[in-house]
Amino acid sequence: MAFMDRLERNIAKLEKRIEREQMRVTKLEEKCEAKKITKADYNIKRRECDERIRGWTSRISTLKGGMVREKKHLEEKQEEKDKKREEKEKKKERAEKTE
Repeated sequence: MAFMDRLERNIAKLEKRIEREQMRVTKLEEKCEAKKITKADYNIKRRECDERIRGWTSRISTLKGGMVREKKHLEEKQEEKDKKREEKEKKKERAEKTE
């Protein structure tokens, strides 16, 4: 479960970064509307922010895919344990019946 926790923490961190970047874009937009920076500067800086956001978003989707694979792996592992336990119980019952 430590692996799943780590993935969840990483996803949370990336989501916070995305929120901060989006806030930065809105501040840039406000500065541009107030004529404090030029439209060209705004476009350049916004494009940089958008690229970072896009990268982080793709990273989040990759991590979520890893979480799905890990959950599936854990479920399969639990099913195998259950099968072994059932087989053990059946062997015990057979041994008791023969005695």
